[in-house]
Amino acid sequence: CLGTKNSIGWLLFISNLLIFVGNSTYLDDHGPPPQKVLPFPSQVVYNRVGKCGSRTVVLLLRILSEKHGFNLVTSDIHNKTRLTKNEQMELIKNISTAEQPYLFTRHVHFLNFSRFGGDQPVYINIIRDPVNRFLSNYFFRRFGDWRGEQNHMIRTPNMRQEERYLDINVCILENYPECSNPRLFYIIPYFCGQHPRCREPGEWALERAKLNVNENFLLVGILEELEDVLLLLERFLPHYFKDVLSIYKNPEHRKLGNLTVTVKKTVPSPEAIQILYQRMRYEYEFYYYVKEQFHLLKRKFGLKSHIRKPSPRPEFFIPSPLETEEPINDEEEDDEKWLEDIYKR
Repeated sequence: CLGTKNSIGWLLFISNLLIFVGNSTYLDDHGPPPQKVLPFPSQVVYNRVGKCGSRTVVLLLRILSEKHGFNLVTSDIHNKTRLTKNEQMELIKNISTAEQPYLFTRHVHFLNFSRFGGDQPVYINIIRDPVNRFLSNYFFRRFGDWRGEQNHMIRTPNMRQEERYLDINVCILENYPECSNPRLFYIIPYFCGQHPRCREPGEWALERAKLNVNENFLLVGILEELEDVLLLLERFLPHYFKDVLSIYKNPEHRKLGNLTVTVKKTVPSPEAIQILYQRMRYEYEFYYYVKEQFHLLKRKFGLKSHIRKPSPRPEFFIPSPLETEEPINDEEEDDEKWLEDIYKR
């Protein structure tokens, strides 16, 4: 035991030492550093819809990730969009622990991160006319694209020759499984989510998909207007997409993009197309809803919607609400306030 004077001396020494080092602990100096808060969305998910220009966009993202220094996280899984609860938890965990800022991309139906206690990322996506998407996929599975190397044979090695060369009109008119529901109900589940009812063609999945577009997606673009999609992405997410349009228009990049065009595509008969329209009723209701929202967004930020000859539509669709080029005077919310809200996500 120490004497009284020595005890008081040690107490004063320890007291002064605590004042000097503050309230730090061993973990403060040797534990993992606190996560840096970035002044822009640092978690972006592009749950890309198949045959909607995603390979073109991923080519751009590879260039942009090197140029701007964000973490591009891609997946080698291309044919598993529906996940079990455990698979969802595992994927969300893996995504959430990626180095930020990151952009994750995979063909996967919408994932609700907050359901599993994670931070909900910013979602982006692109869709296209449902019949054109279906036709692109139909012939791509059979004959691939201009990249060659028999990629389609590798992708569908078990496809019989009679199936590979099945006439598209026969497939549609004779109601083959590949050309009828539920296979034609393809785009909506990417936005509806992982719930089993999201795979059932109907109003429930349609309305849930619309709700998720409004609440969780920063932008859902239209492939037919890809340059405008890229312009808006550059405006909303400059830390990821700055200079994307100039890269896209570069002749060398265009050469690469042309290699992803599906070969041997043919157009079905008008009768077959009309049948596809009827079978894809909900897909078209969703497509025109997204297209309307996209055009409103374009006009809000000064991009004009060029009037094109409208595509034929079945009777159950209302006329397109956007045929004018006049700018919108939105007094309720200015552009910068809208972007500030997005960056707070």
